[in-house]
Amino acid sequence: MAKPNKKGPTSTVDVYCAKCRTQLFKYRKGGKGSLVKCFKERITVDFTTEPCQCPNCNTVFARDTLVRGTPAFKMIGGKVTSK
Repeated sequence: MAKPNKKGPTSTVDVYCAKCRTQLFKYRKGGKGSLVKCFKERITVDFTTEPCQCPNCNTVFARDTLVRGTPAFKMIGGKVTSK
């Protein structure tokens, strides 16, 4: 399968913890669907101290994986919201 586009989309979404509403990061998302995975190269601003863990309530919101050979976070359903 093809790798994701290096440049990526220009529009960004804010990703928040669903439990405590803390902002986790700003992400360059493409398309209109729900947030299933976040490629690490598309994260513009990261507010987390530990990967895949909310800095405020310590909830694990994602898993660290490889998607199409590229490092990514795979979101756990219902743990994050995006605007």
